[in-house]
Amino acid sequence: MRKVIQKLTLITASVTVFAGCSKDPDSDENHIPTVNKVVISTAGDSSAIVAKLEEFRLLAGNPLNTAPGATTGRREVNWDGVPPAFTNNNNFPLDFFGSSDPALPNGRKRGLIMNGTTTFRVDSTDFSEIDPSYEAQFESFSRKRLFTYIGNTVSQVTFKVPGTETDAFVKGFGVIFSDVDDANLTTVEYFNGNKSLGLFKAPPAPQGFSFIGVNFPDEKVTLVKITSGNGLLATGVKDISNGGTKDLVAMDDFIYSEPRPLQ
Repeated sequence: MRKVIQKLTLITASVTVFAGCSKDPDSDENHIPTVNKVVISTAGDSSAIVAKLEEFRLLAGNPLNTAPGATTGRREVNWDGVPPAFTNNNNFPLDFFGSSDPALPNGRKRGLIMNGTTTFRVDSTDFSEIDPSYEAQFESFSRKRLFTYIGNTVSQVTFKVPGTETDAFVKGFGVIFSDVDDANLTTVEYFNGNKSLGLFKAPPAPQGFSFIGVNFPDEKVTLVKITSGNGLLATGVKDISNGGTKDLVAMDDFIYSEPRPLQ
């Protein structure tokens, strides 16, 4: 039986945030000026987190855009439209949802670029092809694909105006995690250029779902840094919940406001 934690938290305030993933976020030396923001954080099973996801969708904007050319609203990536050629292997293109090629369908033009040099995997088997024990550990929120970096626990997201090569920013960004065990290891940090807008911890939900989403009314988010646990999925590597020593975490849906041009 899957264990779930039902924990719903909504924080709406202008509060002190902290800079730097590499330092203790509670340290005074990480203090930066107050940033106006709305933080939505929730954890539990799929039914427990839906209400908070809807709150964040409203913050990100309506409608849900599915073609280039929008100036308001939001975008979502749930990985379920990824074709078989890029599923259950380690060759997913980092710019798959950030294409500017007019010959490609609009579903590929969502203004999202994954940054990194390590292997990126979209998986429809709950990663059981990597290790059979993962099938009972991970669950996809939107059926039936999850994703993770295979070579690094840290991933970075930048933005383009959908369908173009124009650099862009968003006002808010949220991510669903699968199987967060440790309350301190899975984080999302937001940047405006080189300035950190704050690092936020995903609430734990062993074998369940955790969501963290932040909207910045007065800032431009140009980069999002996501840290997913402290271990890499690999054959024989066990999660804390399976008697291992590492917190293995996968990701699912991304929700973000419509990317708008920086200039």
